[in-house]
Amino acid sequence: MQVITIDIETASDENIKECGVYRYAESEFFDLLLVSYSIDGGAVATCDIANGDTLPNEILSALTDKSIIKKAFNVMFERVCLSVYLRRNYPDLLDFEDAVGNYLDPESWQCDMIHSRYLGMMSSLDDMGKLLRLKEKKLSEGKDLIKFFCTLHQDKQGNLLFHDKSDAPKKWKEFIEYNRRDVEVELKIQRLLSEVPVPDFIWEEFYIDQRINDRGILVDTQFAEKAVELDNNVKTELFPKLKELTGIDNPNSPSQMKEWLLRKGIEAESLDKKAVPKILETASEDVKEVLTLYQQLSKSSVSKYHTMLNASCEDGRARGMFSFYGANRTGRFAGRLIQLQNLPQNHLDNLAEVKGLIKSGDFDTVKEAYDYIPDVLSQLIRTAFIPPDGKKFIVADFSAIEARVLSWLADEKWRMEAFANGEDIYCASASKMFGVPVEKNGVNSHLRQKGKIAELACGYGGSIGAIKAMGGTELKLTDDELYSLVNDWRASSPNIVKFWNDVQSVAVKVITDQSSITFGRLKFSYEIGILFIELPSGRRLAYVRPKVEKDENGKTLITYEGVGDNKKWARLRTYGAKLVENITQGVARDILLHSMAAMKDMDIVGHVHDEVIVECTNDTSVEQVCCLMEKTPEWAEELLLRADGYECEFYMKQ
Repeated sequence: MQVITIDIETASDENIKECGVYRYAESEFFDLLLVSYSIDGGAVATCDIANGDTLPNEILSALTDKSIIKKAFNVMFERVCLSVYLRRNYPDLLDFEDAVGNYLDPESWQCDMIHSRYLGMMSSLDDMGKLLRLKEKKLSEGKDLIKFFCTLHQDKQGNLLFHDKSDAPKKWKEFIEYNRRDVEVELKIQRLLSEVPVPDFIWEEFYIDQRINDRGILVDTQFAEKAVELDNNVKTELFPKLKELTGIDNPNSPSQMKEWLLRKGIEAESLDKKAVPKILETASEDVKEVLTLYQQLSKSSVSKYHTMLNASCEDGRARGMFSFYGANRTGRFAGRLIQLQNLPQNHLDNLAEVKGLIKSGDFDTVKEAYDYIPDVLSQLIRTAFIPPDGKKFIVADFSAIEARVLSWLADEKWRMEAFANGEDIYCASASKMFGVPVEKNGVNSHLRQKGKIAELACGYGGSIGAIKAMGGTELKLTDDELYSLVNDWRASSPNIVKFWNDVQSVAVKVITDQSSITFGRLKFSYEIGILFIELPSGRRLAYVRPKVEKDENGKTLITYEGVGDNKKWARLRTYGAKLVENITQGVARDILLHSMAAMKDMDIVGHVHDEVIVECTNDTSVEQVCCLMEKTPEWAEELLLRADGYECEFYMKQ
């Protein structure tokens, strides 16, 4: 036996979408129902665990044998659930060795979903079957069967319980077939994707990710509970006040609030966090009062406290927050559950003091000090993540990582020199753009903001729209002046502009000729209907079924098939500068993973793009963490890295 492909069906009283697989499997009501498996691609066998079958000894041994590869689609689900099942039913069989001693070591577990993502494809078994046009697809009735057998229902006496085989023998037979079919579909997908295997070093990165998910991060549940209580308290007060001011039934309803505004002579297409401030600029005092209260009532970021509590396991740690290769255009991680990648920033000077007041239940003092309580709670979300007693957090991140990578890839030498000299890149850029010295708090410092906005907006081909989106409107410049800003930036970085155009030309030629071209530190190739761009690390970005086409203005563009903004499979457009963005962010991602590997002896509990959160003892220093992060990979010679960090008693942005 070399490879075993597995699919399982389970039951739990927990909602996995709300709490994640770790909390789901930890429930005392969690149960393993069915296990289907194939050994080395052979015939599929099924064990009806719920009705007395037991897993064969060779399968039990395989689950703990690191020399045997275990595969599944979204394998973390199988690994975590089987860990709990084995721990409860075969405690003597296991010697858990992972970071927290509760889960099967992820080494030797490989994920067909990750393989699909690596090739730029879909993240669900059903979608992959459709995409690859398999004759035998995942059975469509599966959702109904899972709802029937895997979730609680209420009987006539009001008791909550699970359906079993005796309730619906025919459905149970269909359930077994559904479970078996999933393995058959997985095997077909494996065979089709085997022409382009996932490199071993990607699996090593996946194991790092899985250990971070297993380890989790400690949640200050007492504070989170009080934060929820305070939020409910404030909104309970706001709701009747808004009803009285507006006369509408549900002032938390965007549609009803838009109707009320229309009666006030204000037509609002949206009431999101960007639209409301614009309305407030010219609104009358009564409208300002209503919209200010509406913002507090509708602020959704505090819902993350609920998610924290839902995702926290018995030991208080939230697990399963990171999805490996979640962004398949770049290979970056995606957030799950609490989503650390999408937390509000904190600007309060006295975070610890305000957090302490809320945690102690002193709501009146907080209300007296702050008018906008939902915003206070929003800023405190990060602080709900804490290290255990006797430990601390070190938070470290790369300095201007994308700007460094882009300069290195495009060989923009003046930028490389600026980084080597430790210069502020926004000042250096402004100086290059305007031909005068610019210092952060000195001569021509007013130009730094222009340099910053141009840096953030223009690196990937952005023009006036990107400038405005990055804060250009605050500069109070005309459109012509903003266009000049774009042109000044491009003139100051000609190698980057050339890099966009060269990447476009090379990609077009490779797609057209279905050939292979090495370009600088990159390698472009067309294989099995996919455009691959090999990064310096050896990892490849994938663009499925690419074409070279003309847009409505006759301009050459590249299209490919992928997951669009609506999460649907579609034909998407790209171009040289956009490909450069994917490449640059992909390389930055590879550097982060290289740093994580270097920190293998440290307990990483979270990460966000270019930042890591390390849980450590007091004898670990910021310098130690930053030193490991700054180690340049062998494949990135001449790329200068810099990391900065700080210690904290709870997670925060410094």
